[in-house]
Amino acid sequence: MTKHIGIVAGSAEGAALCYRTICLEAPARMGEHNHPQITMNSVPLAEHMNYVRADDWEGLGEILLASTQKLAGVGADFAICPDNTYHQAFKYLIPKSPIPWIHIAVAVAEEARRLNHQHLGILGTKYLTESSVYPEALESFGIRSSIPDETERTRINEIIFDELVNGVFPESSRLYFNEVTAKLKKRGCDAVVLGCTEIPLIVRPDDCPLPTLDSTRLLARAALSKALE
Repeated sequence: MTKHIGIVAGSAEGAALCYRTICLEAPARMGEHNHPQITMNSVPLAEHMNYVRADDWEGLGEILLASTQKLAGVGADFAICPDNTYHQAFKYLIPKSPIPWIHIAVAVAEEARRLNHQHLGILGTKYLTESSVYPEALESFGIRSSIPDETERTRINEIIFDELVNGVFPESSRLYFNEVTAKLKKRGCDAVVLGCTEIPLIVRPDDCPLPTLDSTRLLARAALSKALE
């Protein structure tokens, strides 16, 4: 018997990529047309953003908890959230959660250690890059991190919320991510974290100046592995 995966969605694009990855990669391990049972709860992004913009992570934690309780109520054995920014609420969420969680930054850190990366550049929303989510997760693996400068963080934040979460992927924005990544490379980074779950939809690993760590797909693969334990 496989475990039942619960997904607490952020944006539609990030949640869909995570769900799709599980479903597409499971057959190689489980057989044709097969994947673990998955249930998703999707509260409108607008409701979540009220708390994010207010820097009210405890309040966001309560919204995420309500979603988690719904998932637990229909039989989910554990939960994931394909939204890096929301992980700032986890210190309030986890102690109250009725089911265990996989932390997206830990999934990334484990892959970085496996690949022997030592210094990661972090791409994501301003809320995420200016938080302790990745520094804390990476520190326990002995991995350093750097973030883009303030102007770049602001521009990336605009791209994410004005374009990517709305399914808009301009070539100019893709090239901007590459430009910022090239600067992180000059600062000594040996890989870059696509630390917003929509960024993998626009950044091309074969064209990126640094190796990429796709937080969305790494979380999906971690969930698949846990479901098959």
